[in-house]
This record gives sequence, structure tokens and C-alpha cells, in this order.
Amino acid sequence: MADLTSVVEHMEIIGADGVHIGTVDRVEGDRIKMIKADSGSHDDHHHFISTGLVAVVENGQVRLSANADAAVLLEEEQDGGAIMDEDGLANGETG
Repeated sequence: MADLTSVVEHMEIIGADGVHIGTVDRVEGDRIKMIKADSGSHDDHHHFISTGLVAVVENGQVRLSANADAAVLLEEEQDGGAIMDEDGLANGETG
């Protein structure tokens, strides 16, 4: 696991492919809390990403071990549950 002690507020979170995913608000336990502006259509609350996905922290960025398109599907709500869209479907589900 990457050393998370150097993760600070406003660091960019990128996928393994270098694509922007979000911006760090802070580390809370075993998850990174992202700023509300990076929560897509859920801009009224924060999304989280597991610190287990962090590959490395360097050059002012948190690089994840998954590409951005896969990593966003692993974002979580505050309660740890999957992110639901307006239809009640989890990320990546189709109805």
C-alpha cells in the first residue's frame, strides 16, 4: 500500500491512465474523501474512494492503480454503499 501520510487537501486524484478523477478533501480512515464538486450529479454531498486503490502519491497527485473509467465505478457514498443515480441504480448498472 502507498504511503498516505503525504496526501493533503486539494491534491489531484488521477487514474493509472493519468485521467483526472477528483480532488482530495481529506483522508478519513481507509478512504479518501473527495471535494463535493467532483461528485458529478451528486454535488450536494461528498464521494469517497478506497485508499486500497492508491498506487502512489507523488508530484502533488494521488495516482490510483485502476484506470479512471474503472475507478469512478468504485466510488462510494459516505455510508460505504455504491453510488446510486437518480433511477436508484448503482454505478455501471443498467435498468
